Amino acid sequence: MVLKTFGWSFAVTALGLVAAILFGGWTAFGIVAILSILEISLSFDNAVVNAGILKKMNAFWQKIFLTIGILIAVFGMRLVFPVVIVAVSAQLGPIEAVDLALSDKDRYQELVTDAHPAIAAFGGMFLLMIFLDFIFEDRDIKWLAWLERPLAKLGKIDMLSVCIALIILLISALTFATHAHQHGGAHVDKSSTVLLSGIAGLITYMIVGGLSGYFEDKLEEEEEREHEAEEQAAREGRPRSAVALAGKAAFFMFLYLEVLDASFSFDGVIGAFAITNDIVLMALGLGIGAMYVRSLTVYLVRQGTLDEYVYLEHGAHYAIGALALILLVTIQYEIHELITGSLGVILIGASFWSSVRRNKRLAAAEGNAGDKTEVPSGV
Repeated sequence: MVLKTFGWSFAVTALGLVAAILFGGWTAFGIVAILSILEISLSFDNAVVNAGILKKMNAFWQKIFLTIGILIAVFGMRLVFPVVIVAVSAQLGPIEAVDLALSDKDRYQELVTDAHPAIAAFGGMFLLMIFLDFIFEDRDIKWLAWLERPLAKLGKIDMLSVCIALIILLISALTFATHAHQHGGAHVDKSSTVLLSGIAGLITYMIVGGLSGYFEDKLEEEEEREHEAEEQAAREGRPRSAVALAGKAAFFMFLYLEVLDASFSFDGVIGAFAITNDIVLMALGLGIGAMYVRSLTVYLVRQGTLDEYVYLEHGAHYAIGALALILLVTIQYEIHELITGSLGVILIGASFWSSVRRNKRLAAAEGNAGDKTEVPSGV
């Protein structure tokens, strides 16, 4: 099971590390290994959230997620994206941006740093909306009940999550962006850039998430009607199928997953510049890490881990909320990648431990109930 799920990840790791040695010797090997670990630690919460969505898809779309999806994740976000943001921010052509990335790495890194406020605002708002919509939804299972119960009541107010997100964006733009980035003593106001990028992130979330949710709801409705009509159709020799609708629903969920993965990868891409500004090593290291995140997502789905450890999804969403706020703070202040990665691991670890304790309590309660109903011998 492990080899089947992680086989491609192991193969990509071996190829990536060999390519690193051929490209830059053992120093490059060490950098790629560190970047791989960085990406996995920063994206573990990504895998948990992805698994919650992926388990709704059939085996075909899970395979698409692992093939086409990984190409988008590795080549799109980990290689093309850093070049695109430089091309846009510096008003260069794609070929010029690639040439700059390979020939003048210091200038390339400087341009990426300049683009960071826009990236952080977009990704931060997208992730913040995921977190807010999660905590404002009334759920049967609650991890931090003292917090989640009152928030679920507040969640009945229409558009509350959007209002809160916009308020946080406005505060971020006025507090951080107006004081961010000094270049040669010159003050650069990034507030308008942060506002526009943040609103773009919010709109992207609402469009992609809205379409995904719409088709998922339609799929559930169709499945109910399908169940009722199936017997009649079978008697008439005309078995019906909801494959077309399922395809639409799965496609938009896949699109949602890709945008979600892109938002999660912002911190990994930006954090990678603290280690290297070589885009070849960056693509190798982050690409290896992305493969493990993909494999871990599928492993969680196939093992049913989210059903067994019910608080894991809560912990992952709290980690998303923390990451969203961290991204917004990094518009002005630097936050070490160790803090970003470890915070997510701590929150997910705590939710896992709480899930284990809950399972033990339930098992003990069932055992006690069984003892009480057991008929004594000799009666």
